[in-house]
Amino acid sequence: MTTKAEKFNKEQIKQGRDEIQAGDTVKIYQKTRVTGGKDKNKEKIQIFEGLVLARKHGKGINATITVRKVIAGIGVEKILPIHSPNIDKIEIMKRGKARRAKLYYLRTAKGRKARLKRKKFTPAPEPAPTPAPEPKPASPAETPSEAKAEAESEQSEVQPPTVEQKPATESKPEKQTEENPENGRVL
Repeated sequence: MTTKAEKFNKEQIKQGRDEIQAGDTVKIYQKTRVTGGKDKNKEKIQIFEGLVLARKHGKGINATITVRKVIAGIGVEKILPIHSPNIDKIEIMKRGKARRAKLYYLRTAKGRKARLKRKKFTPAPEPAPTPAPEPKPASPAETPSEAKAEAESEQSEVQPPTVEQKPATESKPEKQTEENPENGRVL
């Protein structure tokens, strides 16, 4: 039996944020309220891009990440709850090869020691806006060879038209030569 608190926590967990790990370079889109001015209740989104030093508190609603960024020679760190409603989205830009769970040594590291090797990383592709056409069901009277021939004809219709190529050997205009009457040489 689940309690109301457990049910509420399950609803608040954002999908796809379990992939974040130490060594990732992430872009965090954080909502902030604008104070002062004409629009007091207006929200804007601030982007904070940095390196994930640590991930703590498991995969539940309390999970946090520590993100570090160097601004004008000064290190700035933020500890952010992953599933906070104030975080609009988190994009993983690069993935670093980390041999530790916590990368706190990067706070004092300088030069080459402060760099992580990169892992091969491909972001999740965006869903396609248009669905693929559904194949036509074969009628019982059709034989498999007829269905195959029909499918090949449909594919040939979809292919873009080919551009005709010119023959490789073209006749070049011959160079006109003039003879110098004084010494008999070709100019």
